[in-house]
Amino acid sequence: MSDWEFLHEMHDRGYSAEDIADAAASGVAPWDRMYIDREFVGELLDGEPEDADSIVATASRDDFPFSILEQIEIFRDLVDCAARHFENTGRYLQVWGELGEIYAEIKFGLRRHPTHTAGSDGTIDGKLVEVKTISPEKASDVVLVKSQGNFEQLLIVRIDRDFQFSSKLIDRNELKGGAGKLLRGRFA
Repeated sequence: MSDWEFLHEMHDRGYSAEDIADAAASGVAPWDRMYIDREFVGELLDGEPEDADSIVATASRDDFPFSILEQIEIFRDLVDCAARHFENTGRYLQVWGELGEIYAEIKFGLRRHPTHTAGSDGTIDGKLVEVKTISPEKASDVVLVKSQGNFEQLLIVRIDRDFQFSSKLIDRNELKGGAGKLLRGRFA
């Protein structure tokens, strides 16, 4: 059986096109995933969404090679550019993951690993962190994390249609689920 035959099996089992697209994007069949309850993750979100101009740094960046002030300016410019592009074309720029990670650098003091480092995106206060970003165009509202990933915390960043940011830092041991290749989180 090839790695992608489960997509045909999903079709045969009556899964929706959206479910099949999610599975194709993740490379894993739904029956191989661990589930995190939508309400559980929703309860963990902190406060009200923030816009790009209201986000301020909350942690020291000693020894980090880039200026936090420059990162804040870059972040704001990227959010503004993405919003203007959407207003002009009705299409989103595909910069969600990068926006989520820059937001994490500013808001939580994330120190990112070099590009393509497997297992986690960086560290916050010495703990390995995986950052997942939910874009405004994602209808399914699902976050998938490899269960074998080398991370101690999961930072979920949500960007809404008005380019407002919400986030929550969750300890890995707080995630619910059984055995499987992926942890799956849904926002309410």
